[in-house]
Amino acid sequence: MSSFRLGASRVARQVRAPCVRTTRRYASDSHGPADHTHSTASHGEHHHANAADATEELGTAFYVIFGAIPAFGALYYFSRPGKDGQPNSFTKWLQKWEEHQEALADKNALVTAALEQAAHDKHLFYYVDQLRSGHYEMKYPEVFQHGSARNVPAGTYIPLDKVVEVYRKQHLDEEERKAKKLVATN
Repeated sequence: MSSFRLGASRVARQVRAPCVRTTRRYASDSHGPADHTHSTASHGEHHHANAADATEELGTAFYVIFGAIPAFGALYYFSRPGKDGQPNSFTKWLQKWEEHQEALADKNALVTAALEQAAHDKHLFYYVDQLRSGHYEMKYPEVFQHGSARNVPAGTYIPLDKVVEVYRKQHLDEEERKAKKLVATN
C-alpha cells in the first residue's frame, strides 16, 4: 500500500507540474544576484503598487470623440442651404438676433430722444432768460451724474465739486440780480 501511495504521489506531481503557471521575469524585476535579501512582501508592494486594474473604464476622451462625430454631422446637416437656395437654420437664427439688435437700437434712440426732450423742457422752465438770448450753458446737465451711485468702484467718477461750485455761484449771482431787479421795479 505504501508503494502504491508513493507511486500515486509521484504521478500527481508529474501531472501537476505542466499545469503550474510560471511567472514571467522582466528586466525591471531583476536587481542583480546580491539583491535577493528583501522579503517578497516588500517586493510586491514596491513593484506592483502602480499596476492598473483589470476593469478599466472608458475615459472622457472616448465619449468626447465619439460624441463629436454625430454633433459635426448635425452641424453639417443644419448648415446646408435649403431647397431653392433658402437660408439655412443657422442663418435664420442669426437674422432673428439681428432683428433684435435693430429693435434695441431703435428703442435706445427713442429713449435718448426722450431724455434730450426732457432736458430741453427743463431748460424752458429754469433758464427762460437765457433761452431768450439763445444761449444756455449745458443742454443736458444730468450727463455728469448719469448712472447708478451704487456699486461704483472708487475713482470711476471725477470729482465735480469745482463744477458744482461754479454753477452754484452763477445761480446765486442770478438770484441776486433778479432780487435787485424786483426791488427796483417796486
